[in-house]
Amino acid sequence: MKYTGVAYRLPRPLRRHVLHFEVEIEDAVAAFARALPAGARVLDAGAGEAQYAPHFAGRQYVGVDLGIGDAAWDYRGLSAIADLTALPFPDAAFAAALHIVTLEHLREPACALAEIARTLAPGAPLLLAVPHEWEVHQAPHDFFRYTRYGVAYLLQKAGFETDEIHPAGGYFRLLARRLLNGLQFFTGGFRWLGFIPAAILVVPPALILPFFDFLDRDRNFTVGYICVARKRA
Repeated sequence: MKYTGVAYRLPRPLRRHVLHFEVEIEDAVAAFARALPAGARVLDAGAGEAQYAPHFAGRQYVGVDLGIGDAAWDYRGLSAIADLTALPFPDAAFAAALHIVTLEHLREPACALAEIARTLAPGAPLLLAVPHEWEVHQAPHDFFRYTRYGVAYLLQKAGFETDEIHPAGGYFRLLARRLLNGLQFFTGGFRWLGFIPAAILVVPPALILPFFDFLDRDRNFTVGYICVARKRA
């Protein structure tokens, strides 16, 4: 999924505050890429417009997507157009893989994870990001949301050992996100007249709420999860 809009063009510190999940994903991808040796062959399963390709300079980046998520996207940067449940690669072809906010768009997520595992070398790492509480997007290709337990189960069944499942923020960041999402109801036609009054009401609390996120220690309310796993040897 590609993140766009005015909020995503904010200065990075403010963007981290407002779009915490997306910026945590960016950081996780960058760290994941840095840890790979030069020349490593990396699969980006569900690459969209291959937005993460620049992080993998010096590695062999292979972006794969079915190319149906968004009609306005440019899929020419992909290495292959393919169904993620039937990847056109031999067994153990990759040294690492990433699968970023794509699992919710797949009718058969368990099959896709098993197929990704098939194409990975034993012990190879997988970086996975999934939404937990997120609005419907890329309709009608939007099928699932995931808990940490659901992700752990799917990874285990697909042949992975889970190293980490990290919630990207807690209740207060989620609440701030939902307040900002509410502004979308004041776009289009005469509804623009209500945008500025609505923004005056919701933007200040949305900017303040994340500072209280430390109070949510359990993180059972979260926008999504970032997971690191490895194919079982």
